[in-house]
Amino acid sequence: MKKTLRIFLLSIPVLIMIWFISFVQNDYILTLLYIVIILVSMKFIKAKKNDWLVLVFGFIIMIIFEYIFISTGVETFVRNSLFGLMPIWLPFLWAYGFVAIKRSAEIL
Repeated sequence: MKKTLRIFLLSIPVLIMIWFISFVQNDYILTLLYIVIILVSMKFIKAKKNDWLVLVFGFIIMIIFEYIFISTGVETFVRNSLFGLMPIWLPFLWAYGFVAIKRSAEIL
């Protein structure tokens, strides 16, 4: 049960980030909120070895993958503030999701 609780607590920043999507219509403000959440989470939930590397990797790789999905017609976005293709906040959400998954896997 303790592992389940720790994993749930790790997912709270991601859940908050997803919740904000419906309420914050400005992509740039949402991105700024995501950056603050990520920085607070990395500080509050002490960053472990390679957390920052995973964050940067997740950010870069998801821009590439989302570009591929969009260019093949698999995905479309109404909010397209990054390169005119996708919301600018999306890679930040994915990037921190990578960190949350890494941390959860370490707990398991």
